[in-house]
Amino acid sequence: MVIETTKPTRVLDVLLVEDNHADAVLAFEAFKNLKMPVDLIRVSDGEEALAYLKKENKYAEVRDPDLILLDLNMPKKGGLEVLKEIKNDPKLKEIPVLVLTSSQSEEDMENAYEFHANFYIVKPADFTGLCEAMKYLEEIWLPTLSQDSFEKS
Repeated sequence: MVIETTKPTRVLDVLLVEDNHADAVLAFEAFKNLKMPVDLIRVSDGEEALAYLKKENKYAEVRDPDLILLDLNMPKKGGLEVLKEIKNDPKLKEIPVLVLTSSQSEEDMENAYEFHANFYIVKPADFTGLCEAMKYLEEIWLPTLSQDSFEKS
């Protein structure tokens, strides 16, 4: 007889760094289709992302995200700069960063991996494609984060 058990999981915190409001809304809608519980937190530029991650000012009490979805083309501080700062910070470098961008530039992709991005996803052109990308995220990335988060708590 096989008895299936489920491991307890907590809600995963995912930081979405996205300046485009429409893209952010689509991401929130795509995440609603996932089975795994996720709290998607959005910041709208690179400077705000770093303030969040360093728990500055209004972000003093936030939890560290389990995953960062990072756009590259943003005002104030671009995604590659943010990625570089994250991966050079001993307190932040272990947080997985998935680049989610409209850039199909080979140079952007190479730079992202050079700065230690964990994965690079070109934003799909439509909502269905975005849902498929988030499903990949749910199947491949989120289970490992959920397990790690449970073991750490």
